[in-house]
Amino acid sequence: MAKQKIFLLYTLLLIIIPMVRALRSITPGQSIHYNETLVSSSGTFEAGFFSIGNSQNNYFCIWYKNLTPRTIVWVANRDTPVDNSTAIMFKVTDAGNPVIVDASGAIIWSSNASTTAQNPVMLLQDTGNLVVENGVNGSIVWQSFDYPGDTLLPGMVLHGDRVSGEHNSLTSWINTGDPGRGDFSYHFDCRGYPQLVITKGTRLIDRLGSWNGFFFSGVPWETLDDYFSFSFELTEEEVSFKYETLDDSIVSRYMINPTGTVQHFMWSSEAETWQLFQAGPRDQCDNYAFCGANSECSVHSSPICECLPGFTPKAPEKWSVSNWTDGCVRKVNLDCDERNGFVKPTGLLRPDTSSSWFDKNMDRQECQNQCLKNCSCIAYASLDIRNDGIGCIIWFNNIVDMRTESSIGQEIFLKLPASELGNSTDNAKKKKLVGILAGIGILIVITILGYVIYLKRKKLWKSGRDQKIDQEIHSDKYENVEKESNDLPTFDFSTIIDATDHFSSNNILGEGGYGPVYKGVLRNGREIAVKRLSLKSGQGPNEFKNEILLIANLQHRNLVKLLGCCIENDERILIYEYMPNRSLDNFIFGMSFFPI
Repeated sequence: MAKQKIFLLYTLLLIIIPMVRALRSITPGQSIHYNETLVSSSGTFEAGFFSIGNSQNNYFCIWYKNLTPRTIVWVANRDTPVDNSTAIMFKVTDAGNPVIVDASGAIIWSSNASTTAQNPVMLLQDTGNLVVENGVNGSIVWQSFDYPGDTLLPGMVLHGDRVSGEHNSLTSWINTGDPGRGDFSYHFDCRGYPQLVITKGTRLIDRLGSWNGFFFSGVPWETLDDYFSFSFELTEEEVSFKYETLDDSIVSRYMINPTGTVQHFMWSSEAETWQLFQAGPRDQCDNYAFCGANSECSVHSSPICECLPGFTPKAPEKWSVSNWTDGCVRKVNLDCDERNGFVKPTGLLRPDTSSSWFDKNMDRQECQNQCLKNCSCIAYASLDIRNDGIGCIIWFNNIVDMRTESSIGQEIFLKLPASELGNSTDNAKKKKLVGILAGIGILIVITILGYVIYLKRKKLWKSGRDQKIDQEIHSDKYENVEKESNDLPTFDFSTIIDATDHFSSNNILGEGGYGPVYKGVLRNGREIAVKRLSLKSGQGPNEFKNEILLIANLQHRNLVKLLGCCIENDERILIYEYMPNRSLDNFIFGMSFFPI
């Protein structure tokens, strides 16, 4: 029985193994069929035929081998899918040209490589780059990195020809199930100072900006240096950019999705998913020229668009109804007056550089002089913002597509006629003054609110304290007040009523701070002074407690002649010895020793 199980297992393995065969390389005469893959040396990437989504079409793709769900980074035949999975092969010709052929040998897709190779070898590198090497000297004669799909991997180069204007690009899929070339493209615009842009067909929809020495001006770069290194090269003929990860454990990719958004993903091994690191366009202000010419866009302002200093809406009636496409024009035309000067708006990203002029070696003063002597110059800035500014970039006539970005905004100097310089400065001072006054006003409001809250809390605390004292007066603590006050006697309320003739007005000696004082005569003929605490007195419970505890506990009964007290129901009464010379007036009628 055991031998039978082993035989069945062995048979099953023989069936499965040919179905998924991994290759390290192929040469002319070899091919990759539907049930075979090409795997990089470390097992990071894998290439083979694959059906995307629910489609019956088959594509030769490159994907991350060990990540789920399968993430495709390159498709060879994206515009020429194959619907017969059993009759297709991926191979390399004798000249080193990668092709997809059917069973008859007819070419379905070709890389159209222009360079031939001797003894070509095709392999998949650990970077995800599919290459054809010359078998004699090892040089690369063709590579997939030169023909990006929708994904930019570390080590892949975006480049543009500054002479012809040609460039490679990331191109979106038609949709998530169709890798055919979609509407959106991410590439270099090589006119003027090169910049990265997103286009839909021929229409520019977003700019990621021009290189500023750290990164592209429209992208927050502060957090990138912890994970990546960047390389930007600019010559008279060409511009190029690539990035690398600083740690092999970092898995990263840029892509342009079918809706035209450029996304930067990083793989989280803990969450086992792709996490979005950056994306653009982010908001309305990323839409190209959203506010028209000579204006700035800020998502934190209302309205979102505002003319630059020295400019006014070109079409005020449209501007007032939030139609900003006509932009702004100068209040005073700019001429070649040597008295022209510059203002420096804060927190602005560089405008469109497609019609700019630049010099990599000028310093800032030379750049300013260059702008002053050119009658068409409207603004200038440092090309590289490192080390207090290196190089020079100049804009002419109009500037387009500026947005406010306080965290990554860069210095730009806007040229104004002499007559507008004072107004601009005054406006800046006014804005600053308004800001200061607003800050002071907020501080005052906060102070008043804080004081009101303090008073309310104090009142609540005091009310609670008085209530607590009143409760304590009627508690068992005061039922034993004789013991706590050195055997201070208590009087029945009926005794006090008899002694004062029912608190007759004829017996009133005077009115104290906390109630009337009556003269009374006890049954034994002793004259007394009765201080009856007024029920309307807000501080009565406190004073009553003070006078009992202070006088009794300090054993000064002989000094103040306190004979006793009466505590019944709501009545709180102190009984003193009556002194005809009224030497206790201040004590009986006035404040206690320790007023609260």
